[in-house]
Amino acid sequence: MKKKSLIAALVLMAAASLPALADEYGRHPFYLHALSDLRTAAWKVEHRRPEDGNVSRDEQVVLDEIHAAIGDLQHAAWLDGKPLEWREPTDAWLPRQGRLHAAVDLLRKVRSDVAREEDDPRSRPYQQRGLAHVDVALGTAQHAIGDVRRHDLRTE
Repeated sequence: MKKKSLIAALVLMAAASLPALADEYGRHPFYLHALSDLRTAAWKVEHRRPEDGNVSRDEQVVLDEIHAAIGDLQHAAWLDGKPLEWREPTDAWLPRQGRLHAAVDLLRKVRSDVAREEDDPRSRPYQQRGLAHVDVALGTAQHAIGDVRRHDLRTE
C-alpha cells in the first residue's frame, strides 16, 4: 500500500510541475535561444575593427538575412506563445579566429535550434522562411571568410 501511495504522490508532483514549464517556454523553446544567437551574430558582423576595412557586400547580405530571419522567427515564436520580451542567454563567447567566424558558429547553432520539429502548423511557414534566411546568411558569411583568406594570400 505504501508503494502505491508513493507512486501516486510522485505522479501527482510531476503532473503539477508540467504546466509551469509549458507556460515558461511553450512547445518550441529553441526559438528564444535562436533569436538571442541571431542578435549576437548580427552584432558580431556589425562591430568591425578599424583594420577590417570597409563593409563588404557579403557582410551587408549577412546582416540583411539575419534581420529577416529574426523577423520570421519572432513571428513563429509569437504564434507559438513565446514571451518575445524574454532574452535567452546567447552562445556568443566563441572567440576563435574572428567576428565572421563567430557569426558562422552562431548561425550554425541557430540552424540546429530552429530546425527542430514544429508542432504548430501556423508557425511552420515562418520557421521555414527563417531557416532559409539563416542558410543564406550562413553561406554568405562563409563566402566572405573565403574572400578575406584569398585577399590575405594575395597580399603576403
